[in-house]
Amino acid sequence: MGRRCGVLGDPIEHSLSPVLHRAGYAALGLDWAYAAHRVASGGLAAFLAGLGDDWRGLSLTMPLKREAVPLVDELTERARLAGAANTIVLGSDRLLGDNTDIPGAIAAIRERTTAPLATAAIIGGGATAASIGLALADLGVRHLEIVVRSPERAFETAETVRAHPGRPAITVSRLDEATTFEVDLVASTIPAAAQDHHLVRACGDVPTVFDVIYHPWPTPLAASIGDRVLVGGFDLLLHQAAVQFELFTGRPAPIDAMRTAGEHALAQRASA
Repeated sequence: MGRRCGVLGDPIEHSLSPVLHRAGYAALGLDWAYAAHRVASGGLAAFLAGLGDDWRGLSLTMPLKREAVPLVDELTERARLAGAANTIVLGSDRLLGDNTDIPGAIAAIRERTTAPLATAAIIGGGATAASIGLALADLGVRHLEIVVRSPERAFETAETVRAHPGRPAITVSRLDEATTFEVDLVASTIPAAAQDHHLVRACGDVPTVFDVIYHPWPTPLAASIGDRVLVGGFDLLLHQAAVQFELFTGRPAPIDAMRTAGEHALAQRASA
């Protein structure tokens, strides 16, 4: 029987998730539907209450990842550790919350570089930053700097990453005081509009830059990369969507078909 899935968030119009998941369904001949739904902060519980038996999975983006945690019946270990769920799998009588940003980030980074990573900085302190921090800890990072406009807003993220089994050392600093990052990788989770010349200069000597934004693209950070390694937001979106696809359908994700569809959609946006 046909199933329904979707992506929820606010704003949501820019999301490429429908393109990726629908391409996967088409490649496997699945009679499934996937659509974007605008759900503002505080609205997730009501949306969940209105779902029928034909719903199988939800992808969550800002501002719902932490809001989802108390609304599900069960959390995977990675979602529990992150304190955030970007995925809800709907079973017959239970809601499972998962976090595919973590394995998605690992796959995205390792697709672009195999260099050892011991030190890193993350720009931003929200739920996505926490997931990226946990992914970096999985990859061997032992010293992590969280760089934010207001240090008090990074407390939850810092505590989340500090609880990783690898026990990475965490420092929190102010974005407006950043000068030069001397780390193996810097990851930005802030909007493109917030990436000013000061930030771009501070990241100028970092060998690997990971920007989780995919729209608009390129961001100022991405445009400054030169011959250094760039991990883009589309890389993360694709790989976390592939994990979601498998959770929802129980089938291996046709990642090549999903990648082609996503790249085509991005090219159309760039030329519009």
